Amino acid sequence: MKIYHVAKTGRDSAPGSREEPFLTIGQAANAAMPGDTVVVHKGVYREWVKPQNGGLNDNMRITYEAAPGEAVLITGAERITTWEKVSSGVWKAVLPNAFFGDYNPYAETLYGDWLVNPTDGSVHLGDVYLNGISFFEAKSLEEVFDPQIRQIGFPPPWSKNTEYIRSPQQSLYQWFATVDEQNTTLYANFHEADPNREVAEINVRKCCFYPDKPHIDYITVRGFEMAQAACPWTPPTADQPGMLGAHWSKGWIIENNHLHDAKCSAISIGKEGSTGHNLHSRAQRKPGYQYQMEAVFKALQMGWCKERIGSHVIRNNVIHDCGQNGIVGHMGCAFSRIEHNHIYNIAIKHEYFGYEIAGIKLHAAVDVVIENNHIHDCTLGTWLDWQAQGTRVTRNVFHSNDRDLFVEVTHGPCLVDNNILASEYNFDNAAQGTAYVHNLCCGYMRRIKVLDRATPYHFPHSTQAAGCAVVYSGDDRLCRNLFTYAGEAPEGFYAGTAGYDDCSTPDEYLPRLHAAGNSDAQKYYDVPQPVYAGENAYYGMARGFRGEQNGLSAPGFDAGAKVVVEDGKAYLEINLPQTPLCSESGFAGTATLGMPRITEELYENPDGTPITLDHDLTGAKRSGCPMIGPVEALKEGHNRILVWA
Repeated sequence: MKIYHVAKTGRDSAPGSREEPFLTIGQAANAAMPGDTVVVHKGVYREWVKPQNGGLNDNMRITYEAAPGEAVLITGAERITTWEKVSSGVWKAVLPNAFFGDYNPYAETLYGDWLVNPTDGSVHLGDVYLNGISFFEAKSLEEVFDPQIRQIGFPPPWSKNTEYIRSPQQSLYQWFATVDEQNTTLYANFHEADPNREVAEINVRKCCFYPDKPHIDYITVRGFEMAQAACPWTPPTADQPGMLGAHWSKGWIIENNHLHDAKCSAISIGKEGSTGHNLHSRAQRKPGYQYQMEAVFKALQMGWCKERIGSHVIRNNVIHDCGQNGIVGHMGCAFSRIEHNHIYNIAIKHEYFGYEIAGIKLHAAVDVVIENNHIHDCTLGTWLDWQAQGTRVTRNVFHSNDRDLFVEVTHGPCLVDNNILASEYNFDNAAQGTAYVHNLCCGYMRRIKVLDRATPYHFPHSTQAAGCAVVYSGDDRLCRNLFTYAGEAPEGFYAGTAGYDDCSTPDEYLPRLHAAGNSDAQKYYDVPQPVYAGENAYYGMARGFRGEQNGLSAPGFDAGAKVVVEDGKAYLEINLPQTPLCSESGFAGTATLGMPRITEELYENPDGTPITLDHDLTGAKRSGCPMIGPVEALKEGHNRILVWA
């Protein structure tokens, strides 16, 4: 097992030793074999690292790491110092197209399935940066000269935030590009800055660290800063390259990195192109939904299984200021762990909008655990779409998002436990078979039937498809949650569990089903599925399900619940009118939650062992009479509790 070194003082013809290091990480990637380590020393590396070899197993990985205590930046951008002043504030740079090689981000437009706005090709994959801060692409050269005429872009329909929050003045910094047969000409309004003296950069490369072929397994990427990649839109029906990613492989560990300013997605653990690439947008022969269904079965034919794909670990990363996702993946994300990441400022620039945007956006997150992440100031915190079976969302802190959580067209078991959802819009539930246990929900939510799209479900702890079903809605478990909301929920939304009032209670369901007669499929459409609700607390305008068991209600009481961030730590502040309800029925978990009706799989760990919810969000041991909500230490009066650091 060898240790290769890379340094800005090196040369690629060197042996790669500490004394004679390589100059580029790519050269080390060509040399590294299973068991080897590549140590990268301080500096800025302007390259796309494409590992050519993978490890053999967890004990024979190939590890890429920044040298301890040294700052290493891998960037998809190049610095430009040949700007020519055109007028007050506006400069231009003329670059030969050969400068970009075979990928010119200023000729490549944002494109693909489920991209909603814009569809006129006016957004390109390139960007311009001044001292690390990205500009806005103008729709015309006129806007560059007069940036005040720029209009708000494309916030999602549920968004209340229409301004980019990194800097109120940042939207005045704009660029525009023209590309002809020989040259790419960039215009940018730098205002008072001189781009030849400051650090002015432009996107050149699609990725920073991403194999150009699949099945490069067991790679560790540790301790890097990566930024400014011109990666494309990544829907579940297309190839999904990220700024950093595994490209349909197994067993990657991505840890302790600082990732920012990806045009679309920072980390990809998703699909590859041979199972379909934007076929709906290109051919429009059938719905994107149908192409996505085909992608699942094509992947199964190609060997999508636990032995070959997924099982990644993404931990302790800081991810921010990306246009589409912090983490994205379809199918390739299965069996993975995503833990203790700080994800923020995702998709808030609003240069484009589509239905694949979130801090974490996963399809087919089979047996994925999302634990102890801090996710805030995102267009959507976490979106679990299709086949979130065996998925667990636990001990996460969500706040200041346009929406915290979305679980869509999946049939369970999905366990959402010990989380804080502190945004005003907590979640959309367009699924069934989800258990919500020991959460704090500070806003309103929505429940949606989906009777026009049947999606796959699987044999337990496997990718093998067992069948397809629509979402009837219901079949959810809601227990030991604390719901609080001081305002009136918008029409069609609700705070608490009262939105389930049209569902059956457990005692009503079978008699209703029997009374519906001998029809087969129709009676399951007609008879609402049961909901299992108990031992929840409701404050303010939050209300309980009509069949609630042993609930607690303090109507009109404003708990003032919020998450406050100070010095990189998140604190929960909440006022309670009395000591919270505690459960005398012991710990919730596999033994108490039953199993969803469609998948007939228990709420259990990915290895099949039972789950016992005997620890709270902070990691503290719960008492034998566990408190409702995510934090065992809640008490009467004012509470201020550290919940993420």
